Amino acid sequence: MTGATRPGDTRGGISVRHSAISGALLGAALMAAIDEIVFHQILGWHHFYDRSTPAVGLASDGLLHTAELLVLVAGFALLADVRRRHALAVRHFWAALLMGAGAFQLFDGLVNHKVFRVHQIRYDVDVWPYDLAWIAGALVFLVTGALLWWSARRSVRTTGLSDD
Repeated sequence: MTGATRPGDTRGGISVRHSAISGALLGAALMAAIDEIVFHQILGWHHFYDRSTPAVGLASDGLLHTAELLVLVAGFALLADVRRRHALAVRHFWAALLMGAGAFQLFDGLVNHKVFRVHQIRYDVDVWPYDLAWIAGALVFLVTGALLWWSARRSVRTTGLSDD
């Protein structure tokens, strides 16, 4: 066994590390986009930073949107490079995408909402059901991604084949 499933390994042209990085970047950026589009813009429940004036809240949404777009571009550029080299580790990519989405959501739910209190999901309601649903969703993404990662690792290790 060559240990081909370590994150930095490349086997038979497959790059687990670059596939995982692109997946994680895209997962986090897509979840940020969903959060921003649905909760900030469509529902108008909150802004990224709600501890100031509405103008500051709107500006903070613009900064979040800018960061999210930069991460999307970086993730897609890395994904395009990995695909161009025919080195995409498909299951590792999807696992990392799910874990990136879950990591963003968990960070947002715990750090932004509870530790720094930059915003809540909603105001003038009991936020715990919303927080629990948001964090539970994050855990579903993280656990599903971890299981897929474990399955991809195990498959590569036992068969010696790439994870296309």
